[in-house]
Amino acid sequence: MNSKRQAPDELAPVERLLALMSMLRDREFGCPWDLQQTYQSLIPCTIEEAHEVAAAIEGGDRSELLDELGDLLFQIVFYAELSREEGGFDFHDVASQVTGKLLRRHPHVFPNGRLDSFGSEQRLSADEVVNNWEAIKRAERAGQRQAADDVQPSVLDGLPTSLPGLAAARKLQQRAASIGFDWPEAEPVVAKLREETDEFAAALAGGDKAAQHEELGDLLFAIVNLSRHCAIDPESALRASNRRFAKRFREMERLAAVRGSELRQHGAEQLEALWNQAKAGARGTEG
Repeated sequence: MNSKRQAPDELAPVERLLALMSMLRDREFGCPWDLQQTYQSLIPCTIEEAHEVAAAIEGGDRSELLDELGDLLFQIVFYAELSREEGGFDFHDVASQVTGKLLRRHPHVFPNGRLDSFGSEQRLSADEVVNNWEAIKRAERAGQRQAADDVQPSVLDGLPTSLPGLAAARKLQQRAASIGFDWPEAEPVVAKLREETDEFAAALAGGDKAAQHEELGDLLFAIVNLSRHCAIDPESALRASNRRFAKRFREMERLAAVRGSELRQHGAEQLEALWNQAKAGARGTEG
């Protein structure tokens, strides 16, 4: 045995985490649950951990964020370990890949595409950076299409089909906007939103479920477009509304309990009155 070999607990934090992951997957002494996991079985865990990171950020709790970021990092380490066991890429390859990508996509910071070229005097606005980023990504996708002999290129190539609806809508709109298919400001988008609302109301009045489904989708798409023009993340805005609703609804339940009743015992007008009371109280505590 090499006496100079570093003990696992003396390794740098990332290397220690990689060593732990390998031990968890050890066929003889590892953890039975970890040994059962596959790429597919980890997908729900990864999505859940990403949402928990978002919740920690929105909650403003940095200690919780530290914990949740660690959980999310572990997901990446887990996938890399599964690949390493197959003889494929490992965690260091993942880190190398993303570093190379970021160097390529930040020529205004690293003009030679290397860390030692840091300090470019080129100064770009945030919008110019985004435009450059999209142009570089388009060039990368064009190279990938050429390698795959794809005869029908599209600016929409490469979008993951598994994205949630709100995120997918935003990505589609951003891609279209990158080649100029976009409104220059928010006001026309508001007008489009009113138009889509009227079209959904007409479909609702007509009783056509298929038309309602289509028009509601168009309405949601227009809302995402408006959020993009206002630089508001629609998912974050919706989660905030969910939290407000839950807080106010719980207050309604509390107000009803104080009166010795339950919400289900109240009529529509009474529920509306309780909602307004809860809403007014919540505004007082939120403001």
